[in-house]
Amino acid sequence: MSGPPMYRGMDRAALDSAYDNSAAVANSAALLADFDARSAALRARLPQHLGLRYGPAERNTIDYFAADRPGPILVFIHGGYWQMRAKETFSFVASGPLAHGIHVALPGYTLAPATTLDGMVAELRAAVAWLAQHAPAFGGDASRIIVSGWSAGGHLTAMLLDEPAVKGGLAISGLFDLAPIRLNYLNHKLQLDAAAVRRLSPLLNLPPRSVPLMLACGTDELPELQRQSETYASARAQEQLPGRLARLPGHNHFTILEELAQPGGALTLLVREILAA
Repeated sequence: MSGPPMYRGMDRAALDSAYDNSAAVANSAALLADFDARSAALRARLPQHLGLRYGPAERNTIDYFAADRPGPILVFIHGGYWQMRAKETFSFVASGPLAHGIHVALPGYTLAPATTLDGMVAELRAAVAWLAQHAPAFGGDASRIIVSGWSAGGHLTAMLLDEPAVKGGLAISGLFDLAPIRLNYLNHKLQLDAAAVRRLSPLLNLPPRSVPLMLACGTDELPELQRQSETYASARAQEQLPGRLARLPGHNHFTILEELAQPGGALTLLVREILAA
């Protein structure tokens, strides 16, 4: 027997399934294992600036991959629904930007339930500020910092657009309205209440001005994931905030990252577009 509708006509079971990316992609475990292997290879090749500490918590470190020449900085925030995964799995995405002289920094952050979503945002603000101060020592141009992220990292990207050092953003398969998150299985660890949803949903906190934000999602992603990006892109466009939505054909929630890992990938091109503006 199905339960009562909770959100957009979905009962709890349907709402849980609507946000279960791992179940939706049959080979997600194999894809993540491949990410780990490729990331380990890149870290072995560029080990000079790993584990740079920006704050006191265990995960408050940054892996910084310097390009072969001075250049702008792409910050990449990993996903995992704010409660799993680690930056080390996603080092492989640096390959695409590095090929164009773009430095790449991957910050770690404390996960739920060890901290709140507010706490994660505060930590990542500290990471961006640390990079603005220290990245020039590695050849990074602190006046050209782009923040990006995938899944939960897409949400955190949107939350960081008002940081003074940030000149643009790229949110990949992100979450921008936390109302359904509060109502499904993910909230067991997040413990969001109505006030937190209102405070921490980028969709509900559109600024009067914004740096450019590119949004991206795959056409093979779960419908709710696509709707999140579509709704946020439409709301920003209505307020005439700069940026747009890119729908990437044939990509699911995991394979979309290949478009950043490749020098000619669609996401790498979006980063270059932001930097050229």
